[in-house]
Amino acid sequence: MTISADTIPVLDSIGELSKGYAAWLVDIWGVMHNGVRAFPAAVDATRRFREQGGIVVLLSNSPRPSEGLQRQLRSLGVTDQSYDATVSSGDLTRHELVKHAGARIFHLGPERDLPIFDGIDVTRVDAGNAELIVCTGLFNDETETPEDYEGLLRELAARKLTMLCANPDHLVERGHKLVYCAGALAQLYAEDGGAVIYAGKPYAPIYQLAAEIIASRAGRMVPRSEILAIGDGIHTDMAGATDFGLDAVFVASGLHVGPGGEGLDDLRLAELFEGRKPPRAAMPALAW
Repeated sequence: MTISADTIPVLDSIGELSKGYAAWLVDIWGVMHNGVRAFPAAVDATRRFREQGGIVVLLSNSPRPSEGLQRQLRSLGVTDQSYDATVSSGDLTRHELVKHAGARIFHLGPERDLPIFDGIDVTRVDAGNAELIVCTGLFNDETETPEDYEGLLRELAARKLTMLCANPDHLVERGHKLVYCAGALAQLYAEDGGAVIYAGKPYAPIYQLAAEIIASRAGRMVPRSEILAIGDGIHTDMAGATDFGLDAVFVASGLHVGPGGEGLDDLRLAELFEGRKPPRAAMPALAW
């Protein structure tokens, strides 16, 4: 059956659909947890897929390098048994920073993201003395919005500094609240004429790295037709899967529908995927 935007099947269980796939690429924030706690059904689903021989790579636009990301996952209740590996925007950002050894960096983001610079030959300076910007988010995403940064971003763009965006997401759901991410600042910077390098979804390098990890785990090159992307972001997870040639499952979250998938129906799906390649299926939440 040809799937169109208004005939996307809505599933409560991914078990049957998982047959035929050797690996899953699973978004973390919004699918595995909400920034406050893990979703037990999602943790169970990825664990069960692995028990059947599947490979699970958690793919995140978090600016945290994988080591710190995995510590955070454990603290929220995402067990080590539920995935094989993680790939984060933080990992990709560190790869890019190595190319800029000795550079003076202005870090635009909270102090909790400082591990992204560990062991890399760069110097953090204030905005006035920088030659490269690394944006990991807002300084305080609980109280600030991107509009608070318009003046600063305009000044930096006028100096023709390149911004390395360590999290292309614009918004994430923390509990039941939406908070802004680095991608929202990067968009404003680009609108001001600034050059932006994005590390993460929907851009190809993070998928290429994930595919290499899958191949190493499987002991063979795994065709893209055997890899299923699962995520809640239309512009990141779904767009990235389409561009990389992967099937996808859309998991509803507060980003695009109501909490817990409320409002997920044919009409809403048709609106969300109008003009886009539709996913194999949609789910109110990842569950086996």
